[in-house]
Amino acid sequence: MRKIKIFTDSTSDLTPKLLERYQIGVVPLYVVFGEASYRDGVDMVPGTLYRLVDETGGLPKTSAPSPGDFLAHFESFLNDGYDIVYIGLSSELSSTIQNAKIVASQFEEGRVTVIDSLNLCTGIGLQAVQAARMAEEGKTPHEIEDFLLRKRGDIESEFIIDTLDYLHKGGRCSSVQAFIGNMLKIRPVVKVVNGKMIVAAKIRGKREKALNQLLDNALENVDKIIPGSIYVAHSFSLEEAQYLRDELTRRTGDPDISITEAGCVISSHCGPQTVGVFYMKA
Repeated sequence: MRKIKIFTDSTSDLTPKLLERYQIGVVPLYVVFGEASYRDGVDMVPGTLYRLVDETGGLPKTSAPSPGDFLAHFESFLNDGYDIVYIGLSSELSSTIQNAKIVASQFEEGRVTVIDSLNLCTGIGLQAVQAARMAEEGKTPHEIEDFLLRKRGDIESEFIIDTLDYLHKGGRCSSVQAFIGNMLKIRPVVKVVNGKMIVAAKIRGKREKALNQLLDNALENVDKIIPGSIYVAHSFSLEEAQYLRDELTRRTGDPDISITEAGCVISSHCGPQTVGVFYMKA
C-alpha cells in the first residue's frame, strides 16, 4: 500500500504545531486588495489584513486556489509514490473543492481523494487531523473518505461575531441592520449547517453573555463529544479563547483541547474578536 499525504487548505486554520505533528500540507487561498493578491497565511496575516481594512475602509476579496496551485502542491508527493487525501473548504462557500477535483481527475483513480468538509475554519481542521490519525493507523484513502463522509454531519461549528461591520462591508447585512445591531450590542451566534453559515441566535447585551451561551451550547453535547476533537478558534480574541478552552477542559475532562487562530480568509468575513467552538460528536 502506498503512503498517504494529507492536505487541507488555509481556511482550516490549524496551528503550525498540529500541521507539523501530523505532517499535513496546506494549499493557501487568496486575499485580494485591489490589484494585489496575497496567499492566505503566507504573504498575508490577520494583523496586516485588519490594518489594510482600517486604512482603505473596504474588505478584500477572497478566491480559491487554482487547479494549477493544487497540482503544484500535490505533484511532488504523487511522484514520490504517495496517495493524496485532501479535505477542503465547504463547496457551498467556495470553488476550492471543485478546483481540487479538476486536478484529481488528471490522475489514476484513487491517487487523489478530494473530500468536501462541508465546513470552515477548524471544522475543516479537525477532519484533517482525524484523517492524518487514520493514515498513521494504516487506513486506506477509501476508508478515510468513508469515515469523514459519514461523520462530517456530526461536526458542530459555532462562533460569535463581535461586530456586524465586516458582515456589512462584505454585503452580508444592510447598513441599517449593522447600525441597529451595533447600537443594541447584538452579537450573532453563527452555526455551520449543511456546509452553509446560518445565524442560530442573536445575543443582546454583554459579550460575556454570548460567550457563556457558546459554552452552554457545547456542553449540551458533553456526553456525545469525541475526546480529542474539541477546538477553540479565534481572531484577535485569545483571552476569551483561553477562557473557553479552560472551561471546556474543566467540564469535559478532555486535556487535549487546542486553540487555533483564524487566518485571513475567515477573518475577512467575520472580523476581529470572533471566537468559536468546534467538535465532533460520536
